[in-house]
Amino acid sequence: MTTPISPVASDGAASRVRPGPTAIALVLVLGSIMVALDQTVVNVAVHRLSQDFAASLAAVQWVITGYSLALGAVIPVTAWAAGRFGAKRLYLVAIALFGTGSLLAGTAWNIESLIAFRVLQGLGGGMVMPLAMTILLRAAPPGRLGRLMSMLGLAILVGPLAGPLLGGRLVDEVSWRWMFLLNVPIVVLVELLGLRVFPRDEPAADRRLDVPGLLLLSPGLAALIYGVTAGGERGDVTSPGVLGPLLAGGALVAGFVARTLTSRHPLIEPRLFRRRPVAAAGAVLALFATGYFGSMLLLPLYFQVVRGETATAAGLLAAPLALASGTSMQISGRLIDRIGPRAIVTAAAITASCGFVLFAVQLSADASYWGLCGALVLVGLGGGSTMMPTMTAAGAGAPRDLAAAVSTAVNLVSTTVAAVGTAAASVLLTAAISARVPAAGDDGLRAFHALPPDARAAAAPTLADAFQHTYVWAVVLTALAVVPALFLPRRDEFLRGAESTQPDTRPGGEPCQTTESRSAT
Repeated sequence: MTTPISPVASDGAASRVRPGPTAIALVLVLGSIMVALDQTVVNVAVHRLSQDFAASLAAVQWVITGYSLALGAVIPVTAWAAGRFGAKRLYLVAIALFGTGSLLAGTAWNIESLIAFRVLQGLGGGMVMPLAMTILLRAAPPGRLGRLMSMLGLAILVGPLAGPLLGGRLVDEVSWRWMFLLNVPIVVLVELLGLRVFPRDEPAADRRLDVPGLLLLSPGLAALIYGVTAGGERGDVTSPGVLGPLLAGGALVAGFVARTLTSRHPLIEPRLFRRRPVAAAGAVLALFATGYFGSMLLLPLYFQVVRGETATAAGLLAAPLALASGTSMQISGRLIDRIGPRAIVTAAAITASCGFVLFAVQLSADASYWGLCGALVLVGLGGGSTMMPTMTAAGAGAPRDLAAAVSTAVNLVSTTVAAVGTAAASVLLTAAISARVPAAGDDGLRAFHALPPDARAAAAPTLADAFQHTYVWAVVLTALAVVPALFLPRRDEFLRGAESTQPDTRPGGEPCQTTESRSAT
């Protein structure tokens, strides 16, 4: 009697030791941590960079916003590039580009060169998270999607937690340059592990790039962010140098939307947003991420500028928020299969908004750190249970062959509005400081550095009021996110959608998006 040969055995020894989805997720987490870390690590260095380069807050803010804007600019092309070149290959290229930008940023000689190298970082980093989601959505077996996505969400824990702590320590004790140079050995490790554990995929040679759409969307987003930032720096949104970019950016984005609705090969598939889970998730992310990530710029500045703390101390004081965020993310990722995203995200958005309210009402020049940290715990609990469960709901609500398109769309929304939020926070804070501290004029934070120590101490209560006023917008935006959260899938809808993300059993495991599959959506 002949014993049948199993498919696993016939694939040879390499197939018998093929890494499972957990190993894949862990490598993806390591790569995503770097990108998340570099979105927060610079926040505690804004004060030092402003001093070292004699730059205004509006200029230094571009070290953060330029990075975030580059993230958003490259995300639209990720879905096409993943199909054209393969998700594994593109992920490793993106990590290498990020590492190159990190190395160059660590050697920057002025604020302009630092901004330029941060943009290069962002061009690589922008592809990392959507590609990681794509790889994981395709590797996740039924019933484990929420848990594996929560593992990927560890980057959101480690980034905000380690970013301020590590950045503060390096700024105070070593040099801000090592905030970027430390990425280099991690990049090498991710490259080696990724080559070994990521499943092989086959590129889809027939995928076409919507070049006109790309040329409309990326410059449009850049112009809008520039207009918002320039308006805050000049204190006048009606000047030609501000109004022009705003109008041009709006026109380009509107042109992109019009083209997307008529193109045979759109850069971002518009049919995705006809699916309620994707549309609701996009709305939640647009509102919540603007307020949540924009406030990340304000927190370390408050502790350093108003309270006179070091960068290390500012990072430590922000740790409760990050720890609560990561803890709640892991819990919510495991509960999403039992409760469903609608209940979890709705409660989480309410919790975060209440945390922002409690933090803002306490904000003063001598507020209790215990009270402030308690409010930050609520913000973190809400934030951790909002972001990744929302992205998971969107991914589970689309067919498996649209995994790259869904992850690209939700990451584009999240990254773009995070850049808008950071720019808006800088604009509002600079305007609030200038209005309350006449000696600062229109220079905001840079002029405050030039004040004598006694004058800075005397201005602390007024500055605290400026920060308190700026935090109001975070309260409003996170509260508004509750409305679209009510349209996320219930538990039964979520579980039915998750069944469409079962792993592909074909050799190579990289499904192609066909015309028929697009029409079916």
